[in-house]
Amino acid sequence: MTDVLHPAVAGPQAIDLRLRIYRMMVEMRDFEKRAYDLFLQGLVKGTSHLGLGQEAVAAGFGAAMRPEDYTFATYRGHNHTLARGVPMAPVMAELMGREAGLMAGKGGSMHLTSVAHRMMGSYAIVGAHLTIANGAAWSSKLRGTSEVTVCFFGDGTTNIGAFHEALNLAAVWQLPVVFVCENNRWMEYTPIGSVTAVQHPAGDRAPAYGLAPVVIDGNDADATYAAAAAAIERARGGGGPSLIEAETYRHGGHSRADPGKYRPESEVASWLARDPLPLYRRRLLDAGVSEQVLASVEEASRQAVDEATELAAASPPPDLSLVEKDVFADGGSAWRR
Repeated sequence: MTDVLHPAVAGPQAIDLRLRIYRMMVEMRDFEKRAYDLFLQGLVKGTSHLGLGQEAVAAGFGAAMRPEDYTFATYRGHNHTLARGVPMAPVMAELMGREAGLMAGKGGSMHLTSVAHRMMGSYAIVGAHLTIANGAAWSSKLRGTSEVTVCFFGDGTTNIGAFHEALNLAAVWQLPVVFVCENNRWMEYTPIGSVTAVQHPAGDRAPAYGLAPVVIDGNDADATYAAAAAAIERARGGGGPSLIEAETYRHGGHSRADPGKYRPESEVASWLARDPLPLYRRRLLDAGVSEQVLASVEEASRQAVDEATELAAASPPPDLSLVEKDVFADGGSAWRR
C-alpha cells in the first residue's frame, strides 16, 4: 500500500483538479440518493445496485482518464457512467424505463452504455467483462493508438475463472489495461474473506501474473487518483497491465431490495465514519478552499439532479416499435428475415 500522492494532487496548483473530483463525487452521491427515492416511489423499474459510499473510486479514475479511454463496469455502474461525462438526464431516464434513456429505456440500471463517452457497458454477468476489456485493449495495441482500457469489478469476481484468464492473457500480451477491484468486503450476502484463501483477493494474487500487488484506500479520492494516474500512464506508455485493489464499502445492501442486515453493526459504523465525501470535503477546506465554493458545488449538483429527474419523468415509456432496434450490429433485425 502506497502513501505517495501523484504530483497532480500534491501541490497548490491541484485545487482545480481536486474540486473536479469533489464535484463528481457529490453528483454521484446526489444522483444515487435520488434514484433510491424514485425506486421507493415505484418509478425506477427493475432492480438496481447503488454505489453509495464507493464514489471515490469512480471519481478518482474518471479524473485520471482521457476522453478516448475505455471504461468497463459491473451492474453497479451508475457512478462510472457519470464519471465519463454522460449527462444525468439520459441515465436517470434509463433507470426509469423511459424513451429518453441511454438505451431508450430498454436496458435499465444494469446495462448502462454510452459508446460516445467510451463507457462500454455495465455487465450483469459477474466477471464476463474482464475478457471483453482485454479485447478493447488488444484493439488499441493492434491499431497503435494511445487508448487505455479501465475495467472495474467487485471482490467476488476475483474467485471467477474469467478473472484469472483475463489477468494472465493481459500480462502475456502486455495489454494497455488497468483492472480495478472495488473490494467492498461483501460478495452479495457472503463476506469475501470467508471464501478466499488470501487477505487481499486481488492484490495478493497479482504477483502470480507478474504484476505489482497494489492495494489502496478506495475511500480516499486522492489516493485513488494517484494510483489511477500512475497505472494509466504506465499502460499508455507501453508498460502493460496493472491490477489495483481499492478497499471501500457500500453503504447499503447488495441491491435496493436488500436491507443489508447481515452485516455487523460495528463494521457498518466504522466504514460510515470513513465516508469519502465528508473526508474529502474536510481536506479541501484544509487546503484553503472556501466553504462558499464547496456549497456552490453542492447546490449545483442538487439542481442538476432535480433537472435530470424532471426531464426523465417527462419522457414517455419506449414505443413498441423500438423493440427490434439496436438488436444487431446494423441497428435492426430486418435483414435476418
